[in-house]
Parts: sequence; structure tokens; C-alpha cells
Amino acid sequence: SHSTSRLQNQPQRHYGITSPISLAPPKDIDCIHTQKLVEAMKLFGVFEDEDELNHRLVVLGKLNNLVKEWILELGESKNLPPSAAANVGGKIFTFGSYRLGVHTKGADIDAVCVAPRHVERSDFFQSFFEKLKHQEEIKNLRAVEDAYVPVVKFEFDGIEIDLVFARLSMQTVSDNLDLGDDSRLRSLDIRCIRSLNGCRVTDEILHLVPNKDNFRLTLRAIKLWAKRRGIYSNMLGFLGGVSWAMLVARTCQLYPNALASTLVNKFFLVFSKWEWPNPVLLKQPEESNLNLPVWDPRVNPSDRYHVMPIITPAYPQQNSTYNVSASTRAVMIEEFKHGLVVTNEILQGKSDWPKLFEPLNFFQKYKHYIVLTASAFTEDHHLEWIGLVESKIRVLVGNLERNEFITIAHVKPQSFPGNQELSKQSGYVSMWFLGIVFRKVENAESINIDLTYVIQSFTDTVYRQANHLNVLKEGMKIEAAHVKRKHLHYFLPAETLQKRKKQNMPDISQNASGLQCKRTSSDGSCLDSSRDTDSRTTSLLNKITKLDTSTAEIERNAVYQRSNSANREKAPRVAVPSVSKGLSVPGFDSKMEATVAIRTSGPPTGCTIPGPNAVSQVRAHFVQGQHELSGTPIMDFKNAAPKRPYSPTPKGSRSPTSEEYPKKTVDGEKLTGQDSAFKDGGNLEDVRRRAAENAVLGGKSMLIPIINTTRPQRLSSKELPDSSSPVPTNSIRIIKRSIKLTLNG
Repeated sequence: SHSTSRLQNQPQRHYGITSPISLAPPKDIDCIHTQKLVEAMKLFGVFEDEDELNHRLVVLGKLNNLVKEWILELGESKNLPPSAAANVGGKIFTFGSYRLGVHTKGADIDAVCVAPRHVERSDFFQSFFEKLKHQEEIKNLRAVEDAYVPVVKFEFDGIEIDLVFARLSMQTVSDNLDLGDDSRLRSLDIRCIRSLNGCRVTDEILHLVPNKDNFRLTLRAIKLWAKRRGIYSNMLGFLGGVSWAMLVARTCQLYPNALASTLVNKFFLVFSKWEWPNPVLLKQPEESNLNLPVWDPRVNPSDRYHVMPIITPAYPQQNSTYNVSASTRAVMIEEFKHGLVVTNEILQGKSDWPKLFEPLNFFQKYKHYIVLTASAFTEDHHLEWIGLVESKIRVLVGNLERNEFITIAHVKPQSFPGNQELSKQSGYVSMWFLGIVFRKVENAESINIDLTYVIQSFTDTVYRQANHLNVLKEGMKIEAAHVKRKHLHYFLPAETLQKRKKQNMPDISQNASGLQCKRTSSDGSCLDSSRDTDSRTTSLLNKITKLDTSTAEIERNAVYQRSNSANREKAPRVAVPSVSKGLSVPGFDSKMEATVAIRTSGPPTGCTIPGPNAVSQVRAHFVQGQHELSGTPIMDFKNAAPKRPYSPTPKGSRSPTSEEYPKKTVDGEKLTGQDSAFKDGGNLEDVRRRAAENAVLGGKSMLIPIINTTRPQRLSSKELPDSSSPVPTNSIRIIKRSIKLTLNG
């Protein structure tokens, strides 16, 4: 009702950094589709009932009172005057899925305890922790003080709560405190800024969507879909909850009056066409004199290597997707395209919503897999060990996709228990599976691929990190092996592997690049162009996602030269030869086979294996730099990049990776419906008229240097301990195995 009343009074408020694509109001059929979507989601326990919602409110009220009591007691113990101690306040703020209003049954609550300046972080982890210990309703209490965002975790009357801490530089924290005010961040400890960031981002997202109810329902649908399709995991290089929320929020900004059924379809349309690495922004990044590091590829060279940037809207702006790699992005884009096909069918009455939520048939999708096994002798050791191993799996994905012959390394987010035989040998066992797509090369009878170094460098990293954190115990083991699809039954039960009805989705593994897949519908027509018949949608979407490439190219060159001289962060200018250069090798057919040789010892730690890996080692020099908030000062935003376009650079100057990345051919013209990547034979007059209405797009877009990321070069140097630190040898046997494959033509 709120949205329809506003529709009568156009123009309505403008959301986002571009004009909307469509202001069309919902039709009756949209209401019916949306109701059917709600019914389909109910089957998955997505919605809580009133009693459960009220129980959460009661628990949060009790926790808030505990915080106030504790801060009052602490003030008295620190000899604050009684009048001051009585008014210092303190408050619990929620964030994440609960604050957004999209939490599912049994989900945990993310919250931040905001305290005045006389309360130290050590007080929170000592005296408040003790106070929680004495509450009968609180169970499973544990503190993780050395986390990136330090946290206390507990279960309060059956509800899981993750509580972080922030100390403000204020004498009192009132109940009506506005955390959205940037000045609240002044002179705060970096951990406090991170703790407040979750809250500030969540509130800003809600503030930037046109209709909160439509946003919430759409986000519930997208989160359910992402979990069912195995692409919901920030840790493993897919997207986490905040990133999915920002993509849905951007869709809502582009279609401000649409209902959830339409928004879900438009979500897939927009992000299957999005020209990554152009960033998704909910608002123009704001400048601040607080001098905190923000995501800005014009200033920070490391930011230019983020392959799928989604930028948080609250200061200091961060990229929420720095874990995404070329492989995980390719997998997600395939899923966006699949979602578009399915939702088009649903909205045309050819299918139903449950089809959208069908799980991915991961174990039938690929021909080759790597199975990663983590084991420990005791249950407690095993829990600690698998937590560390899982947090490093994306390092393995990065190592694999840098190999010349690997196109996709797709990890399934779910882990599996080891079978009885494995458990007998190693105690408590968990397994993860990675689907592998090998690059097709021409004119080769067979190709030998040695993954020993890739796997061993990963296992060494995990052991080194475990040693560094003092968690490595006798019996903790990690191993990896190559397995063909037909041999998966040795590891997994039949019901996990059983084939389901083939879905209308082409296999990434059948595509040579894995990154440029086109999807074809059952009638053979290409679905890269939207079924949306409004030609304005596609040309606008092109403008929204794609900046003027020629300007971006000029800026990239100019900025890179400037940042080189200013920061001395020059990347090595290496001409990287392609391994297949000069080889005229035929592609593998569908009968591609692999053989595996396993030895009990591998090359010594740190040794370099020549051959196909030589190129990937060169590429490893291009590492992703700092992605965390830290106290590092950055260049002034205003001076970092002039508002006016750069004048063209001298002929011959180019970006550091130009030898490796072929540039796009650009004729310098503004994109129109004729050049659109989503040609659909639309009316050119319509396109021009709409382009004129939206001329503001080009003017307001933040110019982002564009790099071709088809060859990844990412590994966070900040997360891993120094590679020179020794691999532990204190009586712990480290298994080394060789993994060599021969792919036959």
C-alpha cells in the first residue's frame, strides 16, 4: 500500500547512483507470482512465527539489561561519581540478517555491545564474560579474542548470539544513539570500528532501498536459492549474507516499484549481464576527514585485482567480496544465468518456483574432482582442525586456478564425514570436494599435469598456520587426492551421488574457458540477451554496469603511473609466455581420461617444480594486498583522482599487465543500443530518448580502472604467515604425495 500510494505522485525519490531502469508498477499477475513464491519458500522453514519472533525480542531485552547493569557496576568499581555512573548507559545494537529482517528459523543473532569510554575492551572479555557465566539461561559460552572482529559467542535461552564490542569516546551511550554518524568513529580503536561497521552497513542498506518489504522478501528468496545451489559462503570464496543483501538492494534501486517475483527475475537479469570487475555501489562513496583506508582502486593498487567488487555503503567503504576468485565468480555467473532461465520460465507460466530452489547436482557436474581430507584423533582436535582447514580452502582454489591447465576449481561448501574405513585409520575425518575443469588444448595426444607442488604448498600453508596459532596437535592430518567421477563412490554413499533428472543447464565443464559461457534454452535460442522485450532495459543495464571503457583505460594507465612514482608499488612487468604458444594441439573430446600416480614422498618444502607451474609461479607475484581495515594512512580522496578526465597518456604507456591481458578494442564512442552487449533489436529512438534521460549515469559514475581478470593473480598476503617460516617437524608426520595426471586426447 505504501508503494502504490507513492506511485500516484511521480516523480518519486531517486535511489542509487543511477536512474532506475523501470518505474513500472506491479500488475495483478505479479501479485499472484509473489504469493506463489512465498508459498514455495515456506516449505524450507524460511519464516519464523510470531512466538519465535517475540522470544527473540525478549532475549535481546534481557541481554540489553545485563549490559546496562554491568556498565553501571563497572562505573562504580572505577570510582565514577554516583550521578555520572547512573547515567552512563550502554546499549545492544543488532546487525546482519536479524536486523535486516531476513533471518530464518533457528538463525543466530549478530549484535554489538556499545559502551562509553570508561569501559575497556579487556573489561568486556573479563568482567562481562564472568557476568554472562553466572546467568542460568546462558550456555555454550566462549570468547574468540584474537579474531579479526573479536567476539563472545553464547546461547541465550535457546538462541545463538554472536556479540562484538565497541567502545565510543563518549561519556554516555544513550538509548537514542545514532551509530550512522561518521563522527562516532573518531579516535576509535580499529577493532571497535570493525565492530560498528556491521551495524552501520546494515542500517545504510535498509536506508537505501525504496521498499523494505519487497527488499526483504526478495533477499529471503535469493539467500535460499544461493544456499540450495551451493554458492553461499564468504569463507570459501562465494558471497556471504551482506554481499547478497547489497546485490538485492541494487536490484531494488533499479526497479523501485517491482514486487518480489519480478525482483528475483531482474536480479538474475542484472547480475548475469554485469560487466565485472566494475563495482556494485549502492551510493557514491563519501569522503571523510577521518583518514581511514577505503576501497579505491585509483589509490590502492591491490584493489585493482578484486574480481567481483561489491562495496559496502557506510564509511569506511570496503569490498565485501575480496575472497572471490576467478573460479568462484565463474561458477556464480553460471548460476545467475541458470536462475534467469528458470525465472523466465516461471513468469511465463511454464514452470513453478520450487524449480528455482532445486539443489545443484554437484557430483554429476564434473569429470574430475580433488578430495581434501582433514583428520584428527579426538573430536575436540577435529573441530579445531577443520575450522582452520576450511578457512584456507580458498588458498587451494587460488593455487589450482593459477595452473595453466585448470580453468575452474569449484569447491562444494558442504563437508562430508569420512567413511568407516577412513575413520578407522585416522579417527575423526571430514572431506571437501572440488570439481575441476581442465583447459582444452589443441593438437595434443596427451598432456601431463603435475599438481604435486600446488597441493603441497597448500598443505604446508595450513600446517604452518596451525603451528603459528599453536593449534597443531599429534594426529592432525590433511591430505588431497585426485578422483574421477566414476570413483567417487569409494568416498561417498550412493544416496549422495545418485543422479537426478538432468536440468536444463549446460555444464561449465564442457566450456573451454568456463568464464565466457553462453546459455542455450531448450529451443536452441541464445539466452544471453534478456527475454525482457523492453530494449531500453538492456541498453540502460549496459550503461549502468559498463563505464566508458576508453576513459577508464586512460585513467588506469595514468593512475598506475602516478601510483608507481608515488607509492613505489610497481608490479613486475613480466612478459608471461603462454604454455600452449607454438603448440598446435587438438582439444580433448568428451572421453578425456586421466591417470593418477601416487607416491609416498614429494619434493621438499619450498622446492620449485619446473614445467607447467613455472608460469603460475610468475603469476603468483601479483598478489592481492591489504584487504583489512587498518590504521594505514591513505592518500587524500580529493587529490587521489582528479574530477576531470585524464588527458590521454603518451603512446606506448600501458598498464602493468598489458603483456598478459589483451585490451578490448574500443572506438571511443559512447555505448548505444546498437553497441549494447545485450542486442535485442530494440527501437533506436527509444534507446536514445532513454539515454538522454539518463545522461547523468555517465557523469556520476565513479571511474574505476578496469582490468581483464580472466587470468587470476590473487592470494591475500596478509592472511598467511611468512612463507619463510619453517613447516613444523616436531614429531608430527606430514604426508607428502605426488599427484600427476595424464589427460589423453
